[in-house]
Amino acid sequence: MRSTASVDSVRSWGMVAVAFAAMFASFGIAYSFGAFLEPMAAEFGAGRGATSVFFALTSLTYFGLGALSGVAVDRYGPRRVLLVGALALGAGLAATSQAGELWIGLLTYGLGVGVGVACAYVPMVAVVSGWFERRRTLAIGVAVTGIGLGTLTVAPLAAALIGELGWRTTHLVLGLVGAAVLVVCALVVTRPPVQAGPAALTVREAVRNRDYRRLYLASGLLSVALFVPFVHLPGYAEEAGVDRVAAAALVGVIGAASIAGRLVLGVVAARTGALRAFQGCFLTMGASFALWAVDGGYGVLVVFAAVLGVGYGGFVALGPAVVAERFGTTRLGGLLGVLYTSAGIGSAVGAPLAGVAVDASGSYVPVIAGCLALGLVAYLTVLGVGRGAGRAAGRGAGRG
Repeated sequence: MRSTASVDSVRSWGMVAVAFAAMFASFGIAYSFGAFLEPMAAEFGAGRGATSVFFALTSLTYFGLGALSGVAVDRYGPRRVLLVGALALGAGLAATSQAGELWIGLLTYGLGVGVGVACAYVPMVAVVSGWFERRRTLAIGVAVTGIGLGTLTVAPLAAALIGELGWRTTHLVLGLVGAAVLVVCALVVTRPPVQAGPAALTVREAVRNRDYRRLYLASGLLSVALFVPFVHLPGYAEEAGVDRVAAAALVGVIGAASIAGRLVLGVVAARTGALRAFQGCFLTMGASFALWAVDGGYGVLVVFAAVLGVGYGGFVALGPAVVAERFGTTRLGGLLGVLYTSAGIGSAVGAPLAGVAVDASGSYVPVIAGCLALGLVAYLTVLGVGRGAGRAAGRGAGRG
């Protein structure tokens, strides 16, 4: 008989706070890259497409390594995984601050920040899941609000620091602070006291399941479009005459709105079901690009960022609940990690391709139109999840 004395307890919420802090620091730094794009492109003499590879390599690394870090936290515990993330984040940004060539910066930033986020995200979602049973969805939603608040805070802060200190010193400062936060989190975090029963599906069985494949494809298509504004929206706003800090703050708006999405849509999901609310997030994000296409000034850009952020927040918060509900909780880290590789591939393609398109055409119109189309196709794809196959609760259920 497993003990459940510590589950859903005050200590459990302490682990939520640790996860919140780890995600605040790691994602806040990763998603502040839009503020670095213009000054780095100018110094290295590179176009937006080449410089955007920094963000693409980073996102590919942290999403791609999620499958490994999710398994690692089960085997070695969250403390060791977070310490590895702290070392990678600090060393990577310190090395980037000294980079004399673009390819060196690509390697140090992409791997350093990528590994740091990989060690802070999927493992901490899995840890929070293990500390809760009745309030798991709420706890995950609160934990991942760290991503939104980190984005809201760090992106404009980075832009201000760049103006005062330059992009190199700003990278160094963020690296030191981010590593320190992860070290403190590592010293506080502990393993969940409860291990769930046997998984309904193994990772191998899940990847042959029709619903899981649909989730993977839909997430990949959406991610091609989703991460384009994180990198290119500040540059777009600056070209339209917006102040640099105000332009960078648009990424912060996405983060702030995502907080509402993470919390409010969790409540909505309790009434509509996690899957239906999750599908609504895809529609919200896909349709939001129509607002960017309006080209109606800074106010419309703020509205676009807010709508996109609400959908994005729900997408992040409800994804683990949907996967756990349909495929089991025992191997949730591995299931989520594999699923998030789709986001890694999508983000790695979207931002650089958008940069190349802007450089080649001199316009953001093709990029915005492509994002709108991809977002709506992703929504139509995720609508197929659960249709005709029932709940994928048993081994092999709903396989294609």
